[in-house]
Amino acid sequence: MDIENRKGYELISALRTELENQKSETDATVQKAIQKYADDIAQLKRMVSELRNELESLSFEKNAAVQRAVQNSADEVTQLKETISSLRIELESSTFEKNAAVQDAVQRSTDEISQLKQTAFNLRTELEMQKATAEDEIQKQKLENRKESEQLQETIYLLRTKLEMLTGE
Repeated sequence: MDIENRKGYELISALRTELENQKSETDATVQKAIQKYADDIAQLKRMVSELRNELESLSFEKNAAVQRAVQNSADEVTQLKETISSLRIELESSTFEKNAAVQDAVQRSTDEISQLKQTAFNLRTELEMQKATAEDEIQKQKLENRKESEQLQETIYLLRTKLEMLTGE
């Protein structure tokens, strides 16, 4: 039982560690993406500024492209955060389910032990009753045997006495 609990806790700990590692890797990836997009944005702004001087009409389209890139980056960060949250909830749910399963197994084992103890008690009581009944029967049989032996001895005595009278001894 303790081994199962320990294995369950070790599994939970391993899953938690793996989730934290994945979160760290995800955070690092997000930070790199943000930095990359931030650098890209800065570069695009410089290019837009330069192109604004040359081509005023293209300025609006370039700014829109930059905004889309920023929005896509923000959307990706949001999605990653939601994924992390979902995985955390799933891990907690799994932990709860495993704990509930362990508790259920412990309860079933406890119930089975109680039933086995009660069965052993009942069998012991029945055995003691059978033993007492058998001893009573043995005593009764000994008494009957003793009475029969006394009757047979008395009969032998009477027959010997008759035989001696008949034979004259």
